[in-house]
Amino acid sequence: MSINIVTLIGRVGTDPDMKYFESGSVKCKLTLAVNRRTKDREQTDWFNLELWGKTAQVAGDYVRKGRQIAVKGSLKFDTWSDRATGANRSTPVILVDQLQLLGSKRDADEADVDMNPENF
Repeated sequence: MSINIVTLIGRVGTDPDMKYFESGSVKCKLTLAVNRRTKDREQTDWFNLELWGKTAQVAGDYVRKGRQIAVKGSLKFDTWSDRATGANRSTPVILVDQLQLLGSKRDADEADVDMNPENF
């Protein structure tokens, strides 16, 4: 038996990056900031999210930077070969099956925290 389930609640760090394919498929990429408590302080972890189909379209229509969301999905690794060195590279991605919008629209509009991953 194997289990690959990821559940996260956090704030969206970027507006949705939407891609529409000729086949009719829709793909959305987001980043999600999730706070993790350590012994002495809170630390922010950043996750790359990938959404497809109706879930992607909902994200494109309703999710914006700063919005609190909950996601459920599975962990996968995107792999590629580095052009400069030829080394194999990979990055973890959460493949989202379920998206839940949390908080109110007002909460999303008033989010004044700069959620850019480069600032951490």
